[in-house]
Amino acid sequence: MGTGLDSPAGRRGVPPALRTVVVDLAISKMEYTFYGLIGVGWEGRRGRGEGSGRRLKAVPNTSFVPEEAAMSITVEDPTKRLPIPPTFAKVEEERRHRKERLAAGFRLFSKFGFDEGVAGHITARDPEDPELFWVNPFAVHFGAISVSDLICVNAQGEVVEGNRPVNTAAFAIHSQVHAARPDVVAAAHSHSIYGKSWSTLGRKLDPLTQDVCAFYEDHGVFDDYTGVVIDIEEGKRIGAALGDYKAVILRNHGLLTVGQTVDEAVWWFITMERSCQAQLLAEAAGTPVFIDKEMAALTAGQVGSHYGGWLSFQPLYERIVREQPDLLD
Repeated sequence: MGTGLDSPAGRRGVPPALRTVVVDLAISKMEYTFYGLIGVGWEGRRGRGEGSGRRLKAVPNTSFVPEEAAMSITVEDPTKRLPIPPTFAKVEEERRHRKERLAAGFRLFSKFGFDEGVAGHITARDPEDPELFWVNPFAVHFGAISVSDLICVNAQGEVVEGNRPVNTAAFAIHSQVHAARPDVVAAAHSHSIYGKSWSTLGRKLDPLTQDVCAFYEDHGVFDDYTGVVIDIEEGKRIGAALGDYKAVILRNHGLLTVGQTVDEAVWWFITMERSCQAQLLAEAAGTPVFIDKEMAALTAGQVGSHYGGWLSFQPLYERIVREQPDLLD
């Protein structure tokens, strides 16, 4: 099937001004820049190029979004428009956007009680130089972090922008996650109470609720603990355990989530933490009833896509910016 703008599929029902193309999930490479489908897609299966053939629309320089969301930007009635990830004319605008989302992520982590002393970090790959990433400065509380506080670190662990040190563990883990997963823009980790409690069991989450199905067959377990991660070789092992998943449970340590946007990575962490809480509560109360495999896979496709993760973060972003506008400083 042709995929260019001049092909039948590219012309059918697509306004030329949008410069978008219709693709099947079987197509994994195109002439346009977009994030590939990795992790659970809309059909609830993992990996590039797998799927039921449901058509999605690839919008240049954005994540995959459902066709109805991409097309909704042409709808005049604002009540029928679905939000889509933004595009940027300049790299400086995209960098600023990522840093604003990063600062908001830290404020939300603080609000939800995910802080634990100096532990925890969220990183965002620089849009201009993929070897660099932005991260929180060491020993600054999540609740005090603003855009101007973020530091930029290179592949050698050197701070190339900012005047504060980087957490050694943040570099050891995140540098290797970003190196292992070039598709990943952001990664999030903290010592949240329910995540680290669940991690002591050394097992994956079960499909008990609709929300946890976002991780159905899309998270792994790093089944080892060797102290504070300060060696990049340990970071490489964590990257290997993550594989192509959106999340990994670090035994006796906590959770780590990734995404093709900062929004997505932060949301996956928040909802995974809550899913750990839900399963701990359910198992303490009795014997939970699992969602069957077919329905879990279906639900994963409905709630576990890149777009779904990005979209779920938007109300939280709006809330935290309204409550704490100084995070944008």
